[in-house]
Amino acid sequence: MTDPTLGSLRVKGATLRYEVRGQGPLLLLIPGGAGGAASFDGIADDLAAEYTVATYDPRGMSHSTLDDPEAEQHVAEHADDALRMLDLLSPGEPARVLGLSSGAIAALHLLTAHPERVERLVAHEPPVVEVLPDAPEHRALLARVQETFRTQGLMPAMAVFAAGLKKDGDSDTAEPKAELKLPPQAAARAERTMANLPYFVGRIVPSFMSYAPDVHRLAALSDQLVLACGHDSRGELPYRPAALLAERLGTELLHFPGGHTGLTTHPVEFGELLRKTLRA
Repeated sequence: MTDPTLGSLRVKGATLRYEVRGQGPLLLLIPGGAGGAASFDGIADDLAAEYTVATYDPRGMSHSTLDDPEAEQHVAEHADDALRMLDLLSPGEPARVLGLSSGAIAALHLLTAHPERVERLVAHEPPVVEVLPDAPEHRALLARVQETFRTQGLMPAMAVFAAGLKKDGDSDTAEPKAELKLPPQAAARAERTMANLPYFVGRIVPSFMSYAPDVHRLAALSDQLVLACGHDSRGELPYRPAALLAERLGTELLHFPGGHTGLTTHPVEFGELLRKTLRA
């Protein structure tokens, strides 16, 4: 790995820590879940051969601090953070963007609010469950997660959340799966990610998964949007909104290797497909 250039960006209510590698047109990578800029360590250097690759810790995560640690979080505000990054690093040109999971939700809002700043967006499994016909069931799931978090703590809440993300009919008593061995870098990041989990579960999940994208606006911008999912996550909750949106927009659903966390489990293959997609 080459050492990235580190910087900080002051935005409304927060200070963002970001990393930049390489040279060329800007590629902004927006992490999801409880991960930060380190989520992209497995692909950033390779991508930097063609792009100026920028990523950052979302506000409240890792090194990006909130002025008010108790502040509620909003998709539009996180999207504005991404816009500020584009304005800083690619002020005169639209940029390519990859958003993962909750980061893909922020990226969708960025595209609909400021399409002139986005050349192409790859949105990988944005869990915009409000577009689904069974959205009320998922609102109930989110309510259970928050109540469990409030009354029992983090890990029981994570168990409720994880159960709700599985395929219908999946259970721990189903056919056993081979143990997944993470790359050493990913295993080391897991410990750091744990520190972000309370903020993610308590502040990001309820706000982001209740966000309803402007589907008509996305349809008008479909030439700039690539909706993507993990090949192994078919039928799981994070997969279904992107699949439904692609169908409604009349666009192809791109399948990346692995599941919802395919970037972590299959970084080389994930990066190769991303490069091909951005060149298309």
